Amino acid sequence: MNKRGIFLGATAVMLSTAAVASFSDRSQTQAFFRESPKELVDEVWQIIDRQYVDGTFNKVNWQAVRKEYLSRSYANREDAYKAVRQMLEKLKDPYTRFMDPEEFKNMQVDTSGELTGIGIQIAQDEKTKQLTVIAPIEDTPAFSAGILAKDTIVKIDGKSTKGMDVNQAVSLIRGQPGTEVQITILRNGQQKDFRIKRARIEIHPVRYSYQNSPTGGIGYIRLNQFSANAATEMRDAIKNLEKKQVSGYILDLRNNPGGLLLSSIEIAQMWLEDGVIVSTKNRQGKQDIERSNHHPLTNKPLVVLVNDGSASASEILSGALQDNKRAVLVGEKTFGKGLVQSVRSLGDGSGLAVTIAKYFTPNGRDINKSGIAPNVVVSLTDKEKQALFLQNRDKVGTPSDPQYAKALDILKKQIAAKGNSATR
Repeated sequence: MNKRGIFLGATAVMLSTAAVASFSDRSQTQAFFRESPKELVDEVWQIIDRQYVDGTFNKVNWQAVRKEYLSRSYANREDAYKAVRQMLEKLKDPYTRFMDPEEFKNMQVDTSGELTGIGIQIAQDEKTKQLTVIAPIEDTPAFSAGILAKDTIVKIDGKSTKGMDVNQAVSLIRGQPGTEVQITILRNGQQKDFRIKRARIEIHPVRYSYQNSPTGGIGYIRLNQFSANAATEMRDAIKNLEKKQVSGYILDLRNNPGGLLLSSIEIAQMWLEDGVIVSTKNRQGKQDIERSNHHPLTNKPLVVLVNDGSASASEILSGALQDNKRAVLVGEKTFGKGLVQSVRSLGDGSGLAVTIAKYFTPNGRDINKSGIAPNVVVSLTDKEKQALFLQNRDKVGTPSDPQYAKALDILKKQIAAKGNSATR
C-alpha cells in the first residue's frame, strides 16, 4: 500500500504520484474520454469493483449495475458524471465520491501544507446524511469565527445543504482569498450564521513549549493536523525538548481532524518502543500491520489530550498510545472515523475517492462511528470550548485549561512514580 497516497481526513485529498499520468499521456487520454464518456463510467465501475472495502457493495448486484449503466447512451461528459454519481449513491458511503475536474482541483491540498478557503474539514454524516464539521483547523478563519466540531452545516450563502454532497459544499465554500462566505450551522437545536472571509492558509501543524513544574520541566506539544510536514516538525519539537531535559510530555490532539496515514504512523514511532501502531483490513480480509521501528525519540511519561474534534489520524495515534499503555488519554470521546480512502485521478482529469479499508487499533478496536474513549473524562460544554479556544486562547495548554490541568496532574504523578521507582 502506497501510504503517501492514502488519506484519512474527510476533505483533504493527497494524490499518489503513481496515479498521475504524464502531461502528454494525460492529454491523449483526456481527448479519448471526451469522445467516449461511457469509458469514464466503466473506469469508475472497475475501480470500485477492484478496491471498494465492502465486497457485497452494500448488498447491490455490482455486475448488474455495470450492465445497466453501460447500456445507456451518453451525449457528453456531464451525462457521464451524473451517471457515475448515481452509481456511487448505491454504495451509501459518504466517503466514496466522484469529483469532476473542477471539484477535483478544488479538493486538492498542497503537500506543502498550504490551502485556500476557510479552514474546515467536513463530511457527510453516515446516518443523517447531513454535512457535518469534523473540526476547524486551528488558526484559520473558520476557527477564529467560532465553528466547532460536530456543527451541522444547513446553509451556504443562504442555499440549503439538504441533499448536497461534500464536493458541492466544498465548491461553494471555497473561493478567492478576501471574499466572504456565509455558513449557517445547526448547534444544539439552534441555527447560527457565520460570515467568514476566505484566506490563503499556511498550516504549521506543530507548536511546542517548555513549561516549568516542581517535578521537572514539562514538554507541551500541540499537533493540529497530520499534514506532510507534521512528522518533521514533531521530530524537531521532541528533540529540542529532550535537550532541555523535560521530565514528561503532554501531547495535545484536540480539534485535530486528521490527515495522512503515513504521518500518523511516523509520529507514533517517535513515542513507541515496541508494539503495533495500526492495522488496516481490506475487503479480502488482507491485513496490513504497521509496527514500531524500535527507535523512539523518548520514553518519558506521556499524557494525550483528545476531544470530539480529534478524528481519523488523531484516533490512530491516540489509539496506538492507549492500547500499548504508552500514554493516558484525557478529555472527551473522539470523533469516530475509522475508514481509509485512496484517491485516483481519472482519465479526463476528474477524480475518485474510494474507501479501500477499515483501520483498527492495536487491540483490534474498530473506532468507526464509536470513537475512542479517554482513560480520564474531562468534558467541556460548547460554551466552555468557545471561551477556551476562541476568547481565551492564551489559556490553552495552561493550568487555566481544565483538560490540560487534569493532564498535568496525572503527568506529575507519573513522573513522581517513575522517580520513586528509579531510587529503589
